[in-house]
Amino acid sequence: MNAILILIPLFPLLGFLILGLGFRAIPKKWASVIGPGTVLLSFILSLVVFFNFHDFAASPTRFFFPWLHVGPLDIPFSFLIDPLSILMLLIVTGVGFIIHVYSIGYMKDDPGFNRFFAYMNLFVFSMLLLVLGANYPIMFIGWEGVGLCSYLLIGFWFRNHEYNNAAKKAFIMNRIGDLGFLLGMFLIFNIFNSLSFDHVFAQAKSISFGNPSIVAITLLLFVGAVGKSAQIPLYTWLPDAMAGPTPVSALIHAATMVTAGVYMVARSNILYVLSPATMAIMGMTGLATALFAASIAIFQNDIKKILAYSTISQLGYMFVGLSVGAFTGAMFHLTTHAFFKALLFLCAGSVIHALGGEQDIRSMGGLRKTMPKTFWTFLIATLTIAGIPPLSGFFSKDEVLVKAFEFGHLLWLLLAIGTLMTAFYMFRMLYLVFFRDFRGSDEQKHHLHEAPSVMRIPLVILALLAAFGGLINIPALLGGNEGLSKFLAPVFADSFSIMEHETPVSNGTGWLLMSVTFVGVVAMAVWAYFRYAKGKHGLEPDDTSRSFPVRMVSNKYYIDELYDYLFVKPVLRISRFLHEIVELRFIDRIVNGVGNLVVWTGSTVRFIQTGNVGFYMFIMILGIILILFLNILI
Repeated sequence: MNAILILIPLFPLLGFLILGLGFRAIPKKWASVIGPGTVLLSFILSLVVFFNFHDFAASPTRFFFPWLHVGPLDIPFSFLIDPLSILMLLIVTGVGFIIHVYSIGYMKDDPGFNRFFAYMNLFVFSMLLLVLGANYPIMFIGWEGVGLCSYLLIGFWFRNHEYNNAAKKAFIMNRIGDLGFLLGMFLIFNIFNSLSFDHVFAQAKSISFGNPSIVAITLLLFVGAVGKSAQIPLYTWLPDAMAGPTPVSALIHAATMVTAGVYMVARSNILYVLSPATMAIMGMTGLATALFAASIAIFQNDIKKILAYSTISQLGYMFVGLSVGAFTGAMFHLTTHAFFKALLFLCAGSVIHALGGEQDIRSMGGLRKTMPKTFWTFLIATLTIAGIPPLSGFFSKDEVLVKAFEFGHLLWLLLAIGTLMTAFYMFRMLYLVFFRDFRGSDEQKHHLHEAPSVMRIPLVILALLAAFGGLINIPALLGGNEGLSKFLAPVFADSFSIMEHETPVSNGTGWLLMSVTFVGVVAMAVWAYFRYAKGKHGLEPDDTSRSFPVRMVSNKYYIDELYDYLFVKPVLRISRFLHEIVELRFIDRIVNGVGNLVVWTGSTVRFIQTGNVGFYMFIMILGIILILFLNILI
């Protein structure tokens, strides 16, 4: 079984090496097989592990070889195979394979076709390493790997300077969070004298609540999660990351990479349970992010940026779930989110593909007639993210909402408001893209077409997963067996045993909460319908005629401008000063002066070499006299 485990990440790595080293020579048709094929092999092996996961119950940590051993620091190269890592394996490889297949059609005319699949394979390898690692250093290697791949894929079309800036922005903001992760690892080793999950978590059980060291560790790790999972204040990189090809957005910024922070917190659940202060900070951060991003999405017009802010908002829900102890609920929502958000991005890619690169929803409209298959799959994804029963998003989001209600009624109310905003902006986008008359150019209208089958089939598969994925964890309130909760129970058992459990809601209260949110979501859908599908104009007025609060929200609260003023411009000014004053006028002058002195000395001393033997004898005698004279003086 160990051989199967090591092959799961090695197959995508092999695909990267083949395509990366031979991307100029390998034909596209072979790259179309190698790229998706290696991920498919990893998915098949992940299924083998899933169906045999009971074999790992006795010894979930699988050792492969010694890696680093320096003094007390001993880091083995080992994998942890438990229900949580198996769930992530299936998401990464399953959704990853579907997106790889979609990319064959989406990227077929791109000159960087082979390079694209090489980067995508490298990303899948890094993500698999992240979720399989049995200690923090291996997780961190994968963590950094997905950050590197994100940089490469966001800036894939590197000839566009703006895309390069977006890639650099993502890379730098992720490094800020990664510093917190790194410091957290240093502190973990200092406290526990180990970085392996089994040793750290076993020792953590004996530590008291609110221990300052545990608070510091969890806060530092959460800083890493904030950067990777795009939470306030390190969220602004994600909307700009839409500069990359649409399949990149579906894979990295919806289904896998941005959920790495959620996975890391869930993996470290015992540490977070012991730190109520960190849990409170995480909950407030997640709640603020969920509402903040949802409000921005309402007024965006770029189809991919609407989905980007939606991703940020949904990640906020997951962190709120983690903060109230709904670890299973957060992972359940992570799973369903991977299905419907990947579907939304791929549907958006089909629309963009049909419109020749157009991303402004104000230039779309009426596409349900010319792209019916894309419309129906987009509709399923919209209903799912809005939380319409019996689709998967309803079950996963409701589990987080119910747990939030147990924790505090105000928290539930605010999350419910975020749910209503989600429904509004998603149905707004649906109506503006697919209803009314087409608002684009005549040339775009002439070239409107449904996506090819290699792009449509992944949409259908993801639509089925989005629609029926909730069946894996139907709550007992609705007659389900909570299969995912039982599957993940061993991972969170220690945390649940020491948590202070709130009084669970009664069946009547649970039904009432579901009914209230359902009615609210339907009301938002109807309101958006009459405003954008049946309204007189269907579009918002220009910025000049909007009120200041609306202009502020539509301009993303001017956060990017604020960061530019507070951080970017001061750093550029300091850099300019160091370059123009310190480097050019001081350091360069010293270096150039030394060089000029050497040149002057050489050009002067060379006159001594006259070629006259008598002159040389005179200099030799003069030197001897000078040496004797100095010897007498000394």
